[in-house]
Amino acid sequence: MEAQANAAQPAKGNANGDSRLAPKTSRVGKRPIDLPKGVTATINGRRIEVKGPKGQLSRALTDRVEIKLDGGKLHVSSQAPGRDGSRLQGLTRALVAAMVKGVSEGYERTLELKGTGYRVELKGTTLNFALGFSHPVTFAVPAGLTATIPADSKGTVLVLAGADKELIGQTAATIRGFRPPEPYGGKGVRYRGERVREKAGKAGKGGKK
Repeated sequence: MEAQANAAQPAKGNANGDSRLAPKTSRVGKRPIDLPKGVTATINGRRIEVKGPKGQLSRALTDRVEIKLDGGKLHVSSQAPGRDGSRLQGLTRALVAAMVKGVSEGYERTLELKGTGYRVELKGTTLNFALGFSHPVTFAVPAGLTATIPADSKGTVLVLAGADKELIGQTAATIRGFRPPEPYGGKGVRYRGERVREKAGKAGKGGKK
C-alpha cells in the first residue's frame, strides 16, 4: 500500500511530474545589472532600449525571457523549461550587460598592419587599405562606429570605437579578413595582442636530393 501511495504522488518539479522540465536559473544570469549614472533603460513589450553618454542601443527579446527594471537595476528571468531556462537567462543577461557597458563606457578594438608598404588611411568615413594587392581595398565604416588612425603609427594602426560590442567585433573581423596574418613572416592584418603561430621556413637549399 505504501509503495502504491508513493507511486501515485508526482515527482517534484512540475505538474506533469518531470523535474527535468522545471525552469532552472543561471548563477550569472540571476545577478542584477546596475545602471550607471547617466544610463537609462526602457522596456517596451519584447524590446529593450538603453541610452547613455556613448550612444543608444536596442535589442529584441525572445518571448521566453523577461526583464524588469527595479530601483535602477535590471533583473533577467526565464520560464523556459529545463536547462533552456538557465541558458536563455545567462545569454540575455550577458547581452544586456554588454549594451549597458557600451553606452556608458564604450568599446575599442585595435588592428595592426604588418608588412612592407601596408598602410591604411581614412577619407571621410571610408578606409583605404594598401595590403600588397595590385589594387587598394576600400571599406565604409559602419554607422555608430568611429575609426581612428594614430598619427605616430604612420598608418599601420587602426582603432575602432563605439557602443555596440557586436558591431565592433564583426567590423574588426571583416577588416582582418582582407589579409589575415600569414604563417610565414606574419604579414597581414592582426588584432593588437594577437599571437600568430608562424611556421619555420626552409632551413636551407641544401638537403637530400
